[in-house]
Order: sequence, then structure tokens, then C-alpha cells
Amino acid sequence: MKNLFLSFISCALFISACTTNAITGRKQLSLVSESSLQQEAVTQYQTILSQNHVVTTNTSKDAEMVKRVGTRIANAITKYYKDKGQSSELEGYNWEFNLIDSKEVNAWCMPGGKVAVYTGLLPVTQNEAALAIVLGHEITHAVAHHGQERMSQALLAQGIGIGGDVFTSGNSAANNIFKSIYAPGAQIGVLLPNSRNQELEADHYGLIFAAMAGYNPNEAIPFWTRMANLNKSQTPEILSDHPLDAKRIEKIKSYLPEALKYYQPVNSK
Repeated sequence: MKNLFLSFISCALFISACTTNAITGRKQLSLVSESSLQQEAVTQYQTILSQNHVVTTNTSKDAEMVKRVGTRIANAITKYYKDKGQSSELEGYNWEFNLIDSKEVNAWCMPGGKVAVYTGLLPVTQNEAALAIVLGHEITHAVAHHGQERMSQALLAQGIGIGGDVFTSGNSAANNIFKSIYAPGAQIGVLLPNSRNQELEADHYGLIFAAMAGYNPNEAIPFWTRMANLNKSQTPEILSDHPLDAKRIEKIKSYLPEALKYYQPVNSK
């Protein structure tokens, strides 16, 4: 009876905590507030930066490029949400873009717009447009609340209390879940059965945001093909949650006509 009661409570909580994403229209589990995630992201982001060598814009044109491309993507996202009457969805976002000196082929975005690109990714992107494709994709994971969705499922699965701020009161379990979901070791899609939906959403809207920022979305095909062919025997971190098969490439191609409607080229520095 006790197990049956707990199952009933879990189901009721699951149903009541499902929200409809304002942009994608897909229902998502939301047991932890976006503001809590953003506060935790500030702490974790600063910790990661302090433990790594951050390349400064004063000494590196690559760091300048990361900030330039990231800022353009952020501005495009802000405009997109404003045009849809959903500016409140980006409340609390304080964008930061940093280049980390590391051989890892990786990039990620935490809640609130805390973004990092690793230098190991740049030889694969090869140009600003491809970098914009990556940043559009990774930032979409954040603004579309994919991490929030994963964390909510993990909290429910582990029976962790979610009243108030889940990260306070020495809740090490919640902090560990956050670290496992968000960078640098994040693997979005491990827990959720609909992780394919998350990846397709990130592909879809990431292309739109890159195009709105002035970058040719057609660059997505050669870039993701390069990523798929990179070290086939040793998957780069950024591909750990990105199953690159022929079907997915075809799906990306199907998004291009819509993305191209938003595309107005800008001159890169």
C-alpha cells in the first residue's frame, strides 16, 4: 500500500508539474525553477572558469570571435522571443561567453546564458558560421529548458524533495545532479526517453538563431559531417549526446528552408 501511495503521489506530481514550452509547444516536466538553476549556474560557471585557463580577448582573436558570435546569437534569440511575445522566458539571462584553453572538442551553455567554448573545437568549426551553428544548438538546449527537464526527471526518480530552493540546505544530491547534467561532462539525453526530441529542437531552433544572427545555416551540413567523421574511434565530448547518423543529417537539411528565411548576411571581422 505504501508503494502504491508513493506511486500515486509521484504520478500526480508528474502531471501537475508538466508545462508547455512557450516556443517549441512541447510539454516538459518542470520540478525546479529556472531562477534556481540560474543561481546555481553562476556558482558552477565561475568554478569551472577558475579551474581552467580562460583565453582573454586581449590576447586572442579566437576569444574575440567567440564573444562576437555568441553576442550575435544572444541578440537574435532575444529578438526571436520578443517577436513571439515571450520575452519573459529569458528573464534573468546575463550572457557570458568564454573561450577555455583545452584540447576537448566541446562547447556548452548553462541556464542564464553562461557559455563556454573549448579551443579544441575551433579547428573543426573552421569558420564563424560553423561556430554559430554550434552556439545556436547549445544555447537552444538552455533556452528550451532541456536541462531543467532532465534535472526534474532525475529529482523525481531519486525522490529528492523539491520544495523551495532545491540547491539550498546542503542538498548535495541536487548539486551533483546539476553537475552531471550541465557542463563540462553533460550528456543531455541519457535519462529522457524523448531525448531525440531535445536534439531535434536544438538543431531546429539553433539553425534559426544562427541565421537571424547573420550566419549561413547551410554551414550546418559540412560542420556536422566533419564532427561525425572526427576520430570515429574516439567520440568527442560534444558528440556524446549527439547521435550523428544519416537520418539526422537529412532532418537538419529539412530545417534549412525555414532557417534561410531568417538569414541576412553580416560582415564578419
